[in-house]
Amino acid sequence: MSSRTLIRGGTVITMDPQLGNFAHGDVLVEDTKIVAVGPALDATDAEMVDASDTVVMPGFIDTHRHMWEGILRNIGVDVPLEGDASYLAFILGTLAPAYRPEDVYAGNLVTAAGAINAGITTVLDWSHIQISPEHTDAAVRALQESGLRSVFAYGFPWFGDWNPSQPEWFQRAASTHFSAKDQLVTLALAPPGPEFTPLETAQAHWELARSVDARITVHVGVGSFGQQGKVAELGRTGALGPDTTYVHCTTLSDEEVQMIVDTGGTISLAVPVEMMMGHGMVPTQRFLDRGLAPSLSVDVETNVPADMFTQMQNAVSLQHALLFDRRLAGEANVPDAVTSRDVLRWATIEGARANGIDDRTGSLTPGKDADVVLLRTDAVNVLPVNDPIGAVVMGMDTSNVDSVFVAGRALKRDGRLVGLDVARVSALAHESRDYVVSTSGFTPPEI
Repeated sequence: MSSRTLIRGGTVITMDPQLGNFAHGDVLVEDTKIVAVGPALDATDAEMVDASDTVVMPGFIDTHRHMWEGILRNIGVDVPLEGDASYLAFILGTLAPAYRPEDVYAGNLVTAAGAINAGITTVLDWSHIQISPEHTDAAVRALQESGLRSVFAYGFPWFGDWNPSQPEWFQRAASTHFSAKDQLVTLALAPPGPEFTPLETAQAHWELARSVDARITVHVGVGSFGQQGKVAELGRTGALGPDTTYVHCTTLSDEEVQMIVDTGGTISLAVPVEMMMGHGMVPTQRFLDRGLAPSLSVDVETNVPADMFTQMQNAVSLQHALLFDRRLAGEANVPDAVTSRDVLRWATIEGARANGIDDRTGSLTPGKDADVVLLRTDAVNVLPVNDPIGAVVMGMDTSNVDSVFVAGRALKRDGRLVGLDVARVSALAHESRDYVVSTSGFTPPEI
């Protein structure tokens, strides 16, 4: 027997230009799907969710996060950009090798809990911690148990020697965990990319992903690594395509940016990380000028806040600042500043497109899965709301997230997580953090 839920009486932002928005509207959900959106829907047989004093909208979508690092939150805030204590040396070279499968499980689970709490309904897990098949099983199990919609991006470890069994382990994961395209957790490959491997190796990784019809997500244009033309070299082989999302892209050449656009690729920007960790100037405008809107991502909770409000606020503020700087310098024909509506698209439907699931989520379109969040508008940090979209993008934070539904299932209600045992998640996170830190030999900073 099917179940029906009517989310009633909210300010509905659909992110669907054909539907539009509703100052007072309802969203009708049947089982896992949205079946109707509009004012005063008639559904007397449905369970009612009172959405008054809330914005009802699609959940936020994060297109690149290293979820296994959840137990290491804020541990790298003050690490230097270079040297033996840099992120690459410290997080990936010192702490990552100490991870057991159960530590990956704890990291993924606490990250998923934080994402749900922040109104994020989909995360691409850029999981470059696949030390063994057991690490993979643990990562996927945590995603499945969390209830979060996820793209598990299998990544090779960035430390130690290359294990020649890695391609076999990836194919094993594909056949073991990802038998259906419409399941809640889907598959991608997260290779190191052409800036960190020989060209022939990068080509082999792209072919490996496509052999099991998996999407590809790759770091490119990162600091000085991105200034060597490696993406262009890979592009000339014909490897680039619409199944690939390019992360950061800060120091790519104009030729490489155009290659991504011309081959139908998508991009993921992690604006706070790119600004504070020396990646290079965030390339938002370079892609907008060519007609490609970005998606947004948290990237590393070791260094930055784990919510999409921060991402949106940083993205819009930086784009405006750079354009104003150009005007002050006397430049003519400066592009238009992006609006809050633009940036909200980046955090929802553009994220769905970059994750290859825009046919299922990213907007409140009937027929799509019911990934829905309710954001409180009667909280003191935003009332009185005059522009609901502006309030979401520039006024709200995680405290406004009242309810979260993924595929129709409630994971947060009335401001509290209901799909996870928070006490258990906390205990696992602390236990694994203590083990990894002590085993690695890292000494936490003194207060």
